Amino acid sequence: MSRPRRPARPVSPTTEETFPKRGEEGKVEEAAPSNVLAFPTPAPTGPSTENGKVPPRRVPNAARRAPEYLTPEEVERLIAAARGLGRHGHRDTTLILIAYRHGLRVAELVALRWEQVDLKAGLLHVRRRKGGTDSTHPLRGPEIRALRRLARDYPDTPYVFVTERQGPLTADTVRKLVARAGEAAGLPFPVHPHMLRHACGFKLANAGHDTRAVQHYLGHRNIQHTVRYTELAAGRFNAFWED
Repeated sequence: MSRPRRPARPVSPTTEETFPKRGEEGKVEEAAPSNVLAFPTPAPTGPSTENGKVPPRRVPNAARRAPEYLTPEEVERLIAAARGLGRHGHRDTTLILIAYRHGLRVAELVALRWEQVDLKAGLLHVRRRKGGTDSTHPLRGPEIRALRRLARDYPDTPYVFVTERQGPLTADTVRKLVARAGEAAGLPFPVHPHMLRHACGFKLANAGHDTRAVQHYLGHRNIQHTVRYTELAAGRFNAFWED
C-alpha cells in the first residue's frame, strides 16, 4: 500500500536569487525586482507633519508668563480693548467684567442664565462646575448697569451671553475673544479666560479678605485651592519694613 505524498516544501531562494549577480569582469549587475527580497521600510523618526508643516510645540504657560493671573490694571486694559473690537463690544466687556468680579470658569460663564440674575435685589446666583460649591454674590453698580443694557440688547434668550442668533456662546468663542482682547490691549503674553478667575482670587487675597470667605466666594470645596492666593498675597508683608 503506497503512502500519501507529503506536500512539497517551499523552496527558499538561493543566494543567486536574492542578491545581485556579478558579471564576468566582477561588476555588479542589477537584479530583477522579483529576485530581490523586500525588507520593511523603517518608520520615519522625525516630527509628525500636518498639511506639510511641522506644528509648533506648545510652550508652557510658566515660560510665557510667570504669574498665571492678571493685575487689576491689566484687567482694565483688557476691558477697554474689548470695548472697541467688533459689533459686540458691550457684550464682551460685560463678559470679562462678570468673569473677573465673580471668578467664573469658562463653563460657568457660557452657562449663565438670566434666571440666576436678580437685578432688582442686586444678586447673582453662581452655579459652580467641577464639583464646586454654589453661592450667591452681590452685584455692584457697574455690573448691574452693564447687565441691564445687555438684557435690552438681547431680550429673547434665557442665556446672558449669546451670539447674534440668540444662542449661547461656546467656550472656544470666549477663549478667542479674550485672547483677541489681550492682543489689542498690548499685553506681552497670551491671555486666556481662566486668568480672570485667578485675578479675582489674588485681588480678594491682596485686599486682606478672610481665606474662608474667599474659598466660599470662588466655590472651592478644598481650602488648599484657596490658600495659594493668600500665600502669594503681598499685602500681608506690608508691615515688615517701616521706611
